[in-house]
Amino acid sequence: MKRRAVYLDRDGVLNRAVVRDGKPYPPASPTELEILPGVPEALARLRDAGFRLVVVTNQPDVARGTTPLSTVEAIHARMAATLPLDAIETCLHGHDGECDCRKPQPGMLLRDGAAHGVDLRASFMVGDRWRDIDAGAAAGCRTILIEAGYDERAPAHPPHHVCGSLAEAADWILSEGKSP
Repeated sequence: MKRRAVYLDRDGVLNRAVVRDGKPYPPASPTELEILPGVPEALARLRDAGFRLVVVTNQPDVARGTTPLSTVEAIHARMAATLPLDAIETCLHGHDGECDCRKPQPGMLLRDGAAHGVDLRASFMVGDRWRDIDAGAAAGCRTILIEAGYDERAPAHPPHHVCGSLAEAADWILSEGKSP
């Protein structure tokens, strides 16, 4: 029997995004990392229900030279030590079309699913941006948009559910979202 997973964007889903001019940005350092309220509990409930929990995050500032790789790794180490996560997958590429892993491309989800026996049709992608929803749709997952009110375009694929937090997303996954 294949496993089910919940794929999670990082900034704006697990931790507070830094919003400037209506656009979300990552924290600049591990000390700026602020886990959002209810996230540890929501992840624990999903883990207890048997879901594999995987962060899938674009971090293009590494390729652009504005954030050192060591900073991203330190943020991820702090997250891994704090939250019940199975893996953190990161795209470090800077431009669309450069790879198959930068969301909205589904590469991170497809590779994790294949490597860990995940049934993507029975899995979920939770994100706060159009790129997350479109990546989840391209991978065959059910998608959940955490509405943050960013000033950017809507996803090409409407999400299966819209809510305000990871706790609400977990509620939906655990109740209404049981079948693909």
